[in-house]
Parts: sequence; structure tokens; C-alpha cells
Amino acid sequence: MIPSSTQLLAKRALITGASSGLGAHFAHLLASQGADVVLVARRVGALDAVADKVRSHGHSVVTIAIDVTDSASLAGLADAAGPVDILINNAGVVREGAALTHTENDWDTVLDTNLKAMFLVAQALAPGMRERGGACIVNVASILGLRQAAGVVSYAVSKAGVIQLTKSLALEWARYGIRVNAMAPGYIETDLNQDFWGTDAGKALIKRIPQRRLGQLSDLDGPLLLLASDASRYMTGSVLAVDGGHLVSSL
Repeated sequence: MIPSSTQLLAKRALITGASSGLGAHFAHLLASQGADVVLVARRVGALDAVADKVRSHGHSVVTIAIDVTDSASLAGLADAAGPVDILINNAGVVREGAALTHTENDWDTVLDTNLKAMFLVAQALAPGMRERGGACIVNVASILGLRQAAGVVSYAVSKAGVIQLTKSLALEWARYGIRVNAMAPGYIETDLNQDFWGTDAGKALIKRIPQRRLGQLSDLDGPLLLLASDASRYMTGSVLAVDGGHLVSSL
């Protein structure tokens, strides 16, 4: 049974990157715990499809189709979203490849989406959060913000930046009652990466995880609800790893 302190009745949660993957899963999770949700992403069709399913939980669902990397588009986000108690800053992309062949466009795309947009969205919503006496922000980071892996230089740098952004905003905004924490998932199995885990390279990587298994989307539920609810009311600036022990594995 989920503790009552993690339930989100009468709360309003905004999730970026909500048209698929982790964002869509988080939307279902928060709605299942009583929250009204605001779904933000660029792809209108995919966003509407997620919204139709999330409405089955019986709570309000609003969709906002914008590019979170575009500061001009974000100017009206606070008004369109309404009062936000919980921000799940989730939008993210990855560009794989060796650092020597990584293009400037690859770098800009990843840093703009994974880091700059997180700051811009938080900055756009923070004044309203402050006026209402507080709220909470959960930034989705990664264990690659804390350790290195080859072939994902811009992604790793962006997620390290997310962790420092989390701590900086937590320090500045604590006085306003705005808590800012980060969740750092390890390797989570999704529809997009499922084929890779059956390859020799994927199997070898799984063997390096102390629990010897991939994470499932459901493994993120408890940690996210902790950070998004009053159960973590004395936590801010924290980074919560959800990785099967990968960060503590031996070199």
C-alpha cells in the first residue's frame, strides 16, 4: 500500500516530455495518486493520445504543445498551465557517438533540451509557486551525470549540469517554500531500447549492474512519489539514484 503522505489529492502536476517514455509513465502515476496533470511536449498527436489514456484515472488533464527549448514559447506557460504544485522536469534527448565525431548541432540539441529547458521551465513556473507559498520540482537526471560512459559526451555533461542546477535552485528557492530535488535513474528498459538489451553489448552491460537486471518503469514509481509529495517535505537539493546499485559497482 502506498503511504497516504505520498498521495497527491488536490495537487496539480506539470510533466514535460510527457508524450512518451518516462514522461507518459509519470503522468499515469501521478494521476493514479489523485493529481490533476498538465502534459507538455512538442508532438501534438502523441500528447493527445497519452492524455486520452490518463483521463481514465478520473482527474483533469490539460495538454500544452510547445517546444520547451524556445524561451518565447515558454512566456505563456504559467498562464496556460494554471497553478502548479509539482513540476516534473523530464524532457530529454540523447545523441550517441564518439566525442571526436560529435557535431556542434548534436551538442546544442542535447544541452538545450536536457539542461537549458529545465532551467527555463522552472524559471517560468517559480514566480507562481512562490506566490502560493511553495511547491516542489523534480528534475530527471541520470547516473551518467555522476559517472562516465563512452559515446554519450553531451548527454553526460547535460545530466551533470542538471544535478548542479538542482542544487543551485534548491539553495535559492528554499526560502520560498519551493523544494528542488533530482532523480537519477540508471538503465531502465523501455520500448525504445528493448532490442539493445538482447545484444551481446547489452547483456554485458547488465552484468555490470550489481542487481544483475535492468530497471523497469515501475521501479521509478516509489522514488518519484517520494520526491513529488509531502513525504519528502524536509528534502531539497537531494539527488536520488535509482540504479540497481550501478553507481557503487566496482571499477
